Amino acid sequence: MTPENKNLLEILKRNAVAIYSLETLTEKLESGKKLVIKLGADPSRPDLHLGHTVPLRILEAFQNAGHEIVFLIGDFTAIVGDPSGKNKTRPSLTFEETRANSQSYFEQVGKILDVSKTKVRYNSEWLEGMNFESILKLTSKYTLARLLERDDFAKRYAENKPIGMHELLYPLMQGYDSVALGCDIEIGGTDQTFNLLVGRELQKDYDQTPQEVITFPLLIGLDGVNKMSKSLDNYIAINDSAEVMFEKCMKVPDNLLKHYFTLTTKMDLDEVEKLIEEDIINAHFVYGKNIVTQYHGKGSVISAYDRYKEVAKGNIPDSIKEVKVEKDAPTIIDCLLASNFANSSSEARRLIKQSGVKINGAICTDYNKVVSIGSVISKGKNNFTKIVK
Repeated sequence: MTPENKNLLEILKRNAVAIYSLETLTEKLESGKKLVIKLGADPSRPDLHLGHTVPLRILEAFQNAGHEIVFLIGDFTAIVGDPSGKNKTRPSLTFEETRANSQSYFEQVGKILDVSKTKVRYNSEWLEGMNFESILKLTSKYTLARLLERDDFAKRYAENKPIGMHELLYPLMQGYDSVALGCDIEIGGTDQTFNLLVGRELQKDYDQTPQEVITFPLLIGLDGVNKMSKSLDNYIAINDSAEVMFEKCMKVPDNLLKHYFTLTTKMDLDEVEKLIEEDIINAHFVYGKNIVTQYHGKGSVISAYDRYKEVAKGNIPDSIKEVKVEKDAPTIIDCLLASNFANSSSEARRLIKQSGVKINGAICTDYNKVVSIGSVISKGKNNFTKIVK
């Protein structure tokens, strides 16, 4: 085994929850063959967060070891919507929406992978053209009983909640992707284990060598309870500004900081444990600097750090975005909407009612308050905008 593959194997052992199977994976790495590694992405949302980077960083390790990376965009399966972990049927996306989101995905993936060495495939290439005979052949490979072994399907079935036939096809569609690509290895989060193993089984049925399946932990979000998710607003987006990213890193729950270091950085874990034991606040600073450096470069760290210190003191930072308003006498509602601090007038009123809005550092309680040009408005402790004409 090459030194690069040995290092890769150590990274996998450090981070993986399960490997199906370690023995055959080791054999494939020892073979000297350039392996095909697949990661599938369901482009239901256009933004990636640190939770998405966990498997992407593993792909980077495979890429550095000389293997072929296939970043599979599930543009066709996204029309169905992955039912994994869902207690109800997901709304479908249009084909155009999936393609638009996937373009944004790939641009962000370039922050981690060498895109010039990464193959991008869309599963509409083979799924869209399947005729009914091909679909029947595919469905004959799996039983309803096995599909209902999935926790989410089993729970919904027991609770007499509807399960669409198209949802039952989803694991088979995702599994067939591995057949179409002839994958050697597929990686994903633990919530995808069932789907990934379906691919492994289908490859056997189609007379292919079954892929190795490697699953990784789901990154817990900033709320300390649920997995990181944009819909739960507990995420750190890789497209967040350096300042916002640093502030969010400082909010990582103390008991999860090692979890974040392990899954999202390359720092030595012995060093991490020592940092956390000696000074948890400084450990947060180190983590924030590491993440900002990864996604914005070293040059952005100082300004992000300085801004955080000002905000932590309750001060208004020097560097804040400016928002133009067209009205001569804009109200606080107008300003909140223009700043994207609220999506509707009713949401803006709710923020004001909860004392979550300030004008130049003073809490605003008047819905009709006129905001002078040049004023700074803030939502919560970390979001600031300066109103300009």
